[in-house]
Amino acid sequence: MKIISDTIDFHIDADTVITIGKFDGIHKGHAEIFKRMLKYRERGLKLTVFTFDIPVGSLLSGKESRVITTRIEKRRIFEKLGADYLIEFPFNEKTASISAETFIDDFLVGSLNMKAIVMGSDCRFGHRGLGDGEMLKRYAHNYGYEVEITDKLKSRELTISSTAIRNYIENGDIVRANEMLLNPFFFYGEVVHGRAVGRTLGMPTVNIVPVEDKLLPPNGVYFSKAEYDGVCYDSITNIGRKPTVAGSNSAPVGIETYLYDFDMQIYGEELMVSLYEFLRPEYRFDSLDALKEQLQYDVAQGEKWHKNHPQI
Repeated sequence: MKIISDTIDFHIDADTVITIGKFDGIHKGHAEIFKRMLKYRERGLKLTVFTFDIPVGSLLSGKESRVITTRIEKRRIFEKLGADYLIEFPFNEKTASISAETFIDDFLVGSLNMKAIVMGSDCRFGHRGLGDGEMLKRYAHNYGYEVEITDKLKSRELTISSTAIRNYIENGDIVRANEMLLNPFFFYGEVVHGRAVGRTLGMPTVNIVPVEDKLLPPNGVYFSKAEYDGVCYDSITNIGRKPTVAGSNSAPVGIETYLYDFDMQIYGEELMVSLYEFLRPEYRFDSLDALKEQLQYDVAQGEKWHKNHPQI
């Protein structure tokens, strides 16, 4: 997959089939879009994803916006989905003012050589979001491209959307979030040195520092799986500030994972940790002995959970 980022000056010579979106929290509705795009590949079109390099809400609302899926995480998913090109379009005051008509003419047709587009029914583009599927259909005859609009999918009678997924994650309902997501909610990052307390307690862990704009669920312990070097390991993960060890609730939030049947040193390596279900909240213990006792219980609960969920 070729990535084009940090520029609006680009050109693809090959004919393309395009999808547009923020893709924050790549879910099963997005997977349906890719499924439909694949049929165009059989006609020689290159699968192209057009997205933005910052959360759109950050600029439009003036507020900090945390993302379900970071830029690096999106790249991993899009590549697995079979994208040939990923456009990470700079989103700023200048590009936000581009009219929908200009966006179609200059970028979709002019720069990307679009011959087909597959998009969700709620997709908007251009200044003030005035561009949509109906506009694309009106211009299709002039430019010679095809337009395919996908309807919203549902999970348990609720429409699948990034907003719904965000709410579930913020409330710690990882099970419901994962029912909507294409992949279980995950963190991807470099393994860093921690305080090594887990090792002294007989339960060595690996640590990831979440990127600044990553959406976090409530602090606590979760049943999880960790993928390293293409191999998945059953695990449990603590998200939080480790108040028993740090001695303060002001310590930075970290992601600490215990991998079953794993004894390698992987500092500096990349790790993906996927969450599946909430076990308990994080709280401060009176002593390291009390913490050790709780961790042993958590590990035992994790073994039972993974045994009862072999399909995950």
